[in-house]
Amino acid sequence: MERKELFHRVTEWFSANMETAETELHYDSPFHLLIAVILSAQCTDKRVNMHTPQIFTRFPEPADLAEATFEEVYELIKSISFPNNKARHLIGMAQRLLSDFGGEVPSEPDLLEKLPGVGRKTANVIASVIYDKPVIAVDTHVFRVSRRLGLSDGTTVESVEKDLTAGFAPELRPKAHHWLILHGRYVCIARKPKCEAWGLQDICREYLLNNVKVDAVCIVNSLNLVVNLKVFLNRIKDAGEELGGLYVLQLQSFAYFCRDYDLFADRVA
Repeated sequence: MERKELFHRVTEWFSANMETAETELHYDSPFHLLIAVILSAQCTDKRVNMHTPQIFTRFPEPADLAEATFEEVYELIKSISFPNNKARHLIGMAQRLLSDFGGEVPSEPDLLEKLPGVGRKTANVIASVIYDKPVIAVDTHVFRVSRRLGLSDGTTVESVEKDLTAGFAPELRPKAHHWLILHGRYVCIARKPKCEAWGLQDICREYLLNNVKVDAVCIVNSLNLVVNLKVFLNRIKDAGEELGGLYVLQLQSFAYFCRDYDLFADRVA
């Protein structure tokens, strides 16, 4: 299956089954969402939401946070991961908003990344959620789901973001980010994914790797003629036929994850 068709199927399924897809972080202004996203780095949204009400009350505007002491901010976020760095980043972010952006949260990712504590992912979240910019933030969930579904073969956040940006239509990108992150958070979890809870198992490499048993003696025999995995995949692609009850598409996805021929041979034996 071509990648274009994969994106089409994923878009079709999520559009029908996850009509509402939005951030789970609580906020009441662009500035407060920026605070929440900075705090959410390597921390759950649930924990962040437990602390942000008092933070938002104490610091309603950038000027309030810019004048705060480290000790004051630290006390409010000390049970969130990496409170020392985040306290410094929050104060620095507020100060930079005042000095460089007139106290307003910028809309462009490149400008957002100039703020302390704001990396590419955070910048894309703010740009897409607040300003509906056609960008996709890639976190650990989006990275995992994208590779499992074959939407990207990238090995870096940047390369996965590039593939997703190319695959999803601009108007869908902000929502697609939430489709993938929520799916990764609750269904396609890192360990023991809940594959039975959704309907695209046939394109999921992880599902095929762990659940499909291949009975194809002809494939095992052909391994003797294979010089490398790329040649082998090209051969079964050219065959264009069903092998042992497993379609070529599935076999390709299955083989993709095998690191060497011994592992692949063990799986198909």
